Parts: sequence; structure tokens; C-alpha cells
Amino acid sequence: MPDRGGGPAGPRMRVGRPSRRVRTLLMTLGVLAVLAMLFVMFAGFWTDWLWYRSVKYSSVFTTTLWTKIGLFAVFGLLMAGAVGLNIWLAHRLRPPLSAMSMEQQNLDRYRMGIAPYKKWVLLAITALVGLISGASAAGQWRTWLMWVNGVAFGQKDPQFKMDVSFYAFDLPWYRFLLAFGFAATVLSLIAAALTHYLYGGLRITSPGARATAAATGHLSVLLGVFVSLKAVAYWLDRYGLAVKSSDFKAAGNWTGLRYVDANAYLPAKTILFFIAAICALLFFATLWRRTWQLPVIGFGLMVLSAILIGGLYPAIVQKFQVQPNEQAKEAPYIKKNIDATRQSYGIDTADVQNYGGKGDPDKKAEQRKAADTAASYRLVDPNVVSPAFQQLQQERKYYQFPATLDVDRYTGPDGKPQDTVVGLRELNITGIPKRNWINDHFTYTHGYGVIAAKGTNTVTDENNGTVGAPDFTESGLPTTGQLPTYEQRVYYGEKTEQYSIVGGPQKELDYEKNGERTTSYKGKSGVDLSNPLNRAAYAVAFSEPQMLYSGAIGDGSRILYNRTPKERVEAVAPWLTIDGDAYPAVVGGRIQWIVDAYTTTNGYPYASRTTLGDTTADSLTDSQRAVVAQQNQVNYIRNSVKATVDAFDGTVKLYEWDTKDPVLKTWMKAFPGTVQPKAEIKPDLMSHLRYPQDMFKVQRELLTRYHVTEPEQFYSGSDAWQVPDDPTNKDSNSVPPYYLSLKMPGETEQKFSLTTTFTPNGRPNLGAFMAVDADATSSDFGKIRVLRVTSTVQGPQQVQSELNGVPEVAEFVRNLRGTDSDIEYGNLLTVPLDGGFLYIEPVYARGGSANYPLLKKVAVSYGGKPVFKDSLPEALNAVFGAESSPPPTTPPPPGETTKPPVTGDKALQQAIADAQKAYEDGEAALAKQDWTAYGKAQKELQEALQRAADADTGSGSTSGNGGDSGDGANGGANSG
Repeated sequence: MPDRGGGPAGPRMRVGRPSRRVRTLLMTLGVLAVLAMLFVMFAGFWTDWLWYRSVKYSSVFTTTLWTKIGLFAVFGLLMAGAVGLNIWLAHRLRPPLSAMSMEQQNLDRYRMGIAPYKKWVLLAITALVGLISGASAAGQWRTWLMWVNGVAFGQKDPQFKMDVSFYAFDLPWYRFLLAFGFAATVLSLIAAALTHYLYGGLRITSPGARATAAATGHLSVLLGVFVSLKAVAYWLDRYGLAVKSSDFKAAGNWTGLRYVDANAYLPAKTILFFIAAICALLFFATLWRRTWQLPVIGFGLMVLSAILIGGLYPAIVQKFQVQPNEQAKEAPYIKKNIDATRQSYGIDTADVQNYGGKGDPDKKAEQRKAADTAASYRLVDPNVVSPAFQQLQQERKYYQFPATLDVDRYTGPDGKPQDTVVGLRELNITGIPKRNWINDHFTYTHGYGVIAAKGTNTVTDENNGTVGAPDFTESGLPTTGQLPTYEQRVYYGEKTEQYSIVGGPQKELDYEKNGERTTSYKGKSGVDLSNPLNRAAYAVAFSEPQMLYSGAIGDGSRILYNRTPKERVEAVAPWLTIDGDAYPAVVGGRIQWIVDAYTTTNGYPYASRTTLGDTTADSLTDSQRAVVAQQNQVNYIRNSVKATVDAFDGTVKLYEWDTKDPVLKTWMKAFPGTVQPKAEIKPDLMSHLRYPQDMFKVQRELLTRYHVTEPEQFYSGSDAWQVPDDPTNKDSNSVPPYYLSLKMPGETEQKFSLTTTFTPNGRPNLGAFMAVDADATSSDFGKIRVLRVTSTVQGPQQVQSELNGVPEVAEFVRNLRGTDSDIEYGNLLTVPLDGGFLYIEPVYARGGSANYPLLKKVAVSYGGKPVFKDSLPEALNAVFGAESSPPPTTPPPPGETTKPPVTGDKALQQAIADAQKAYEDGEAALAKQDWTAYGKAQKELQEALQRAADADTGSGSTSGNGGDSGDGANGGANSG
């Protein structure tokens, strides 16, 4: 390499030192890097502020922000001050280093190295512990707001007679303060001990005293503070026993005091409190005595007492007093747990009645008549028919429906409410013909329209003639039908997770009656991007540099994001737990997403805890339908808020639903003005509100054990239930609850209800049936009724197994396999009827060219008799042994004669011939993939086979049982 210097010495001295220009450039780059980092942090803050302001919930943002800042500052400074003060004090109390021992000589180099930077080291240490502590404290903003705004429950725990609010709101904050105190004391103790050691106040290997008097006094005070905090911990632990969870063999997950807690742990905690207080005084006394002897003895006694009194003594009580007579000893505490748990989950008013479960076999005619009005049998299963909605109503590849549709109520043509299956046609960006940034975020911005279908006993869509397709009451693009005129554009939905930029120079794809057109968003939602600062902030926050220079963004451009209903509600009310199933409704000319929200706590004394994520999971739960929980372990829950999200402009409204809930009142004090009073709910919206599924799931899980109110029976577990697995699903997941309009025993009219079944623990037969009045306009809304089955009745799994064994099912499955189709079972509905239970299940066929489920059959079972027919009326007639009323006959026109009916062998021959022809017609239709003709041929084949069976039985050509003979003729004709 050539020598670029001017001489042998001078240039070498400057080798590697950059020039002034390079230093200036590096400094500039460093400043720019720091500014870039600061702007990235600012962008996140600024975009959050803009979003909250756009949805008119800026008070939530500011309250949360200032609370976090306040906690960060206060506790960060407290921790930094505590640690810094003790380091400074230890340094101030350092001894003179006149006689340097070998140990001190080894530490001298460290002291010399630190000496020039002592202030900076002190600032760095205190800043570090302050930042960590402040960040941890900021995460306790919910705890602080609940403590400072807590509202009394008006209920006291049975042990300490403290209001429940003490456990729900106060105790968590006291425990946080205690934990912070322990952390500050331990860090201060460590920092002070290291400083004393570094400067000679503590010695490990040097001869003579191990600690100076100053170091002894300093550290003794810190240890005294630590032991004092331990005394406070013992005192709080007494109250903590009321909300302590434990595994109780007889009752499973248990919360609250048991016999050993009340009679051993509670007095032990009290004794340990006094011992710890005395021990703390001994540590403080070293300021005068300058000896560790007494405090060390006291500390040893405290540890020994904790082992003997706090550990060994309760174990002895449990072993020799409780276990020999556990049921009698625990009975009073079990009763407290039962009462508290039933109250905290809102199941204390559940009406549990005995119900036989077996109908009177001699009242078939009356039962058949009652079956017509017992329920509005929803044969269109919202969990199954989404592919039918997708194929028949998708209209464009870039639209989609949710995998599980929703059930709502709309007024039918007769003016009466009818159960309706609904789904929104939402945007699916993966189906966009050409994917690019403009198409994804500017052109394809919204879904379009509500698609609705009748939910009750219909198997044919009269509009398109497809046998078994949903009977749509609102369809098309744009949609038309029975719904009143409404804004059909869906900018906010469960599937709309990407951001969109609307209202600017770039137009959006839209529709009108004559087909496609373009539009520009006219709503008030979103954040304005015409401001360069906003564009830059969102470009950074979304990692989209194109936002800075794209010509598609200009005057009027607005960015829409956080677009799923649950996401929006959770953002504006971060103190709520969100139900997993948001559902759409047409209200006041707009599509409104209705979101149920809960207030929860895990501090209700004596109430057993449940895990929301597990309790609310069933065979339909996926990421979209999972509960959004602020705390997963809870022992108190209320459906205290009903929220709506406008599908067009994203407006979020929160309505107070439970006006007595103290947890909601607490949060309303913390965030005033965010929740509107219940009186603001308009009647049009009220008609679509319903009892929430996740709340119902939690309550049914608790009722598996807590329907029992007697401690002895609860302890034995003899009457425990379980939620059965979904019989229509191969996975071992709980059966989902079903919305259904039905009449419970003793009622005169149908009520929109949410229902479920129970089986006895470890057994398949039916144990109970549960229904809650789900109609928000009903005076009995939320009333839980449980029918405890007193006889042995088939459970859902047994009914499904028997239905699978019906010969007609096997034949149906064989025919489907021949057409490359599969059978798919719908929801197995359970309806109480005349002392028994009527099971109804729609059966779908899926495959062939129509790759979506078509309703083909209806399975019905009552009193252990399963049937499998083409329609619900046929199935009900068959299961109750009643015939449909014959149609009225009209006399033949003059000059014509009525042909006599064909009977006997001729009837059998005619039926066989008709069956053969229907079979051939079906094969021909199958070859052409004409599914309408194929369905018609299959129906004619079934009718012909039935006539053949009837004729064969009536002719007396068999010597055995008529029913068996009919089955044989049926099978023989079919095989032919």
C-alpha cells in the first residue's frame, strides 16, 4: 500500500483518526439515527392518539396514558430513590482505609477505577432500577384504577365480614404495594451490602470484626424493614385465605377457606404476624446495641415458627382432625363456597325442576299435535350451511362468509318473529383477481350486504328450486328481500383485518342494481391522511413507505384500521372481556355488529374460579370465535355491557346493561362518559339483543356441579353432571349451545332461548336440560331453567348412535357414496315435549358438482324411537305413529270416472316398476350431473319403495312380522 502520509512520524500519529468532515458526517448520521428512533416511538404514540380521537374515545387514551405515566414516574422514582439513597448512605458510612488488608488491597483497584465516575455510576444504577420498576408499575394501571374508584358490592364475606370490594379492588393493590416494598428493600439491601464491602464496611477474609458499627446499623435497619414487610404479608395472608385456590379432592377446583384454613392457617398467620413484628423490633434495636445476636436469634425463631406453626401444625390438623371425618368438618365451608359461587356467576336464581324425561306412550296423537307448536325447529344449521351461502350468494370471488353463521330474529311476512340464519358478505382480499398495493388497500375496500335465510322447517329454496338449499329471505348483489332498506356497504367486519385508504383520489369498487360502479367513501370514520405528519407517522407505523409519496393519497383520504368489531370494542374499553361471537343485525337502516362484553374479577371470596379460555371452548371455537379475556382466571362475571359497531362508519357505542354491577360502576367512575345508560337503547336494537353464548357456557360449566346446594351431596359428587361432547363432530369437544325458539314445560308460547344438555358424570344418558330466556325484550330475560331428568333417558351420543343405525340411514349413505357425496349431520336439537324429549337433527348431503351441503333428510327421535324421513312433518308423523291429514277430495268432472286404487299383488308390481323407473331416472340424471332431477328421482324412488313395502305387508305374502317383511321388500327392490 502506498504511504499517504507526509513523513515517517507525523502521519503515523494520525493514522485511524477521521478528518473533521468525516467526524461531522458521523455525528450527523448519529443525530439522524437518534431522531429516527424518536420518530418511530412518536409514530406509535401519535397514531394511537389519532385513532382514539377518530372514534371519539380520546378520554380512554388519555386516562390510560396519564395513569401509566403517573405510576411509572412515582414508583420509578421511589425505587430509584430507595436504592440510590442506600448506596449513597453506605458510601457515606465507609470506614477510613488506614490499615489496608490484603482483601482491601485487592478491592482498591476497583475503587480507583470507579472513583472518577462515582456520580455517573450511581445515576446509571438508580436510573436502571427506576426504569424497570416504573415499567412494571405502569402495567398495574387497572389495579390502581379499580382501587381508587372502587364501588362497594354491598355483600360481605362470611369469614371476616369484609365487603367483597375489599377482595376485588383493595387487596390486589395492597399486594402490589407489598411486592414493591419487598423488591425495593431487597435491592437496597444488596446495593448497600456491595457498597459496604467495596469500601471496607464489610469484610469476609480479613481478621477482626466482620462489619463496622455503621454497616451493622445500616444493614440491620434494612433487614428490619424487610421483616416488617413480612409481618404485613402475614396479616394480608389472613384475608388472602378467602380467595385462595386449592385442589379439594371432593370438589375439584376450590376457592375459599376450608376447615384447616379457618382452624390452623388463620391462627398461625396471626401468631406469625406478632412474631415477625417482634423480630423487626430486634433488628431496629441494633442501632443502639450494635450486635447481631438478638436479631439473628429472633429471625431464626421466626423461620422455625413458620415451619412449625405455618406448615407442620396445619398438616397435623388435616391428618388427624379433618380426614377421619372430612365430610362433617368441611360441610359448613362447602356451603359457603356453594352460595358464593352460585351468586358470583349469576346462577343462584336458576330454577331446577325434576322432569321425568319419558313421555306417555299412550298419548301419541296429543304429542303429535303438541310437536307442531313446541318449537320453531331450526333445520338450517348455521354451523353447516356457510358453504351453501358461499356458493350460492358469494357473487364475486373476493367476497366471503364466516365459517359459522349467526341466528337472529326478524319479522316474517306474517308479522311474527322468525328465527333467521344471517351472514355478512365480507371482503376477502385473497380472492382479488390482481393483487397489488392499490387493489388491496384502495380499490377493494368493503363487503356488501346481509344474506338471510329462514331457519325453521324448510328444505327447499323456492327462489332457485334447488332441493335442500337455504330458503333465502334476503339475497343478491345488491341484496333484496324482506329486510327494510339499509346501508349495505360493510367496511367493518369480522374478516376485515387489513387497512384501507378511502375517500381520496383513488376510487373504490362498488355495486348498484345495474352492476359494478365506482364510489368514494362518504363516512366520517378513519384518520385523515392529507396531513403530511399523519402520512409520515402511518408510513412508519404500518411499514408502508409508499404512503409518503403515493399519488393515490390526497385531499379527503382517510385510513381505516382496527376494523373487526371485537378489536374496536376491546380498544375503546380495555377493561372489558369480549364475547367470542359478534353478530350482525340490521338496525335503523344500518348494519350494526352487536358485541356482548363482560366485567370480571378473580377476587370474589369463596367463589370457585374458572378458566375462560377452557370453559368457553366448544366444537365450533376457533381464533375468530375465541373470547377476548383481560384475565383468564375469574370467579365473578356479568354481562354488564352491550356494544354496537356500525359496519359502515365503525362507530362504537357502549350501553350499560347490568345496572347493578359494582365492577361496571367502578370502571364507569374511572372512564366517565364512555358507557351510555341502558335507557339509550332503542327498541329496534333491543329486539336483536340476546343472551350471550360465552356467559351461558360459563354458567352451564358451573352448573354441572353447583346445581347441588346441599354440602353432603356436593361432597359425594353423586349428582355431578358434565357437558357432553358434540355428537355430530368427531373431535372430542363440548357440544355448542343452540339458539332456538321453544316452549318450556308450563309455558304457553315459544320464547327465543339458548339451550344445552347435560349428561351424568361419566355416563352417556341424559342428565338434564338447560334453557335460558335469550330474548332481551322478554320480562324473563336471563331466567335459567334446568330440567333434572329423573329417569334413564338417552343422551345426545346415544340418540346419534341409534339414528346412525336406522336402516334408511345406511341406504342413504350407500346412495351418497355412489354419487361421490358425503353425509353431514346438523345440530342435534333437543326439545322438551309432554314429559319427554324430542330430538331433531337435519341431515345434509355434500358432494358432486354442488360442493356445498344440501338439506336432504330429517332425523327425529322420541321415546327411544328414531326415524329418518324426507321432511320434518313426515318424520314427526312417523315417530308418533300418526298419519298426515289426507288432502280434501274433489268429485270428478261430469262424464269422467275415478279410477279405483290399485291394491294387492298388482299394487306391489306397480310399485316395483315405479321404483325401477325412478332408479333409472336417477342414474340418467347422475350421468348428466343434473342434481335437481336426481333429487326428484330419489324422492320418487323412496315413495315407490314405501308403497312396495306397504303393499307387500298388506297382501299377507309373508309369514313373519309385517315390519320386517316391509324392510325386506324395501331392501330387495332397492338392490334390484
